[in-house]
Amino acid sequence: MSARPSTTSKKTMTLNLTDAEMAVLDQLSADRDMTKTAILRQALRLYQVIDDRLRAGEKLFFGDDLDKEKKELVVL
Repeated sequence: MSARPSTTSKKTMTLNLTDAEMAVLDQLSADRDMTKTAILRQALRLYQVIDDRLRAGEKLFFGDDLDKEKKELVVL
């Protein structure tokens, strides 16, 4: 029986962030008690879902329960 290659192999990369971007990442990490890597992975998954839906012709809205106002989010 041969060993199957791991489907969860990981790659390492260097990421250059501005001070403001790093501060946001630090704050999200602290607020959610998650590692910075976990925050970035979650952000990538979210971006992928949004991108897939936009490519399928869907739109993304944010709504306010108080005034029932909806605003479309435009992603470039």
